[in-house]
Amino acid sequence: MRATQQPALTLFAIGLIGMAALALVYGDFAMTWQPVVPWFPARTALAYGSGLLMGLCGVGLFFEATTAWSLRIVLPYLVLWQMLKFPALVVAPKIEGVYLGFGEVAVLLAGGWTLFAQLGGAGGTKFAWSAGERATRVARYYFAVWIIPIGLSHMLYLQPSMDLVPSWLPGKVFWVYLTGIGQIASGLGVLFGVLPRLAAWAEAIQISLYALLIWLPAIVLGNQNLGPMFAHANRRLSLTAFFISWIIAAGAWAVAQNAPTKKIERRKAGAQVVQV
Repeated sequence: MRATQQPALTLFAIGLIGMAALALVYGDFAMTWQPVVPWFPARTALAYGSGLLMGLCGVGLFFEATTAWSLRIVLPYLVLWQMLKFPALVVAPKIEGVYLGFGEVAVLLAGGWTLFAQLGGAGGTKFAWSAGERATRVARYYFAVWIIPIGLSHMLYLQPSMDLVPSWLPGKVFWVYLTGIGQIASGLGVLFGVLPRLAAWAEAIQISLYALLIWLPAIVLGNQNLGPMFAHANRRLSLTAFFISWIIAAGAWAVAQNAPTKKIERRKAGAQVVQV
């Protein structure tokens, strides 16, 4: 079973370790992606604790004996991480950017939940409802719903999106619309069962390319290839954006690996589940 979850499991582990390293080096959370308010009691100590937890769990995912326990710890952590984004939805429900931020973490949570459902060993316990194929399906739908506003943000925030397109790529507007529409199509494909695995793979590949084509060069070469909004970004932003993109992509890979190849329908007669 563990082998069937590769490479997503390894990518997820590397992402957790990378996020842990940033937390331990900077003594802080992941900037806008983990919006813990400055006045929170013992915030710095909590950031170090968060980094230590992610690091230990990331290492634990590499070993079969500790995979289940690592996922049992990681899943509640990801739920809390998602909850950090919830107040923005209440305070500013008309701003699309808050749905973008919530959606990014939702993809990560969906991937972590999928890995837990498959490898967490919760079957037969009081947490069995959060594991197995039914939980995997719910996580997949959660993933599908929240990648739609991520794609929509490309068009609504056209200039910032264009600033992220590498300077060596011509036709920046084209790439912004193509990637945005592609993410919306992926979400709808997974949600309505239209080539759901292909749709999920497309999303996973696209997010992976964000990490490799935008943020990795920014770390290695500086931000010269990015637009004015990001040209003077500091190294911490580039590193954080890279590892955030990496672990979100890993979450998408986990969902894709467990998506059905074809649409699943339920026959009216006898309620028999079949693939078509």
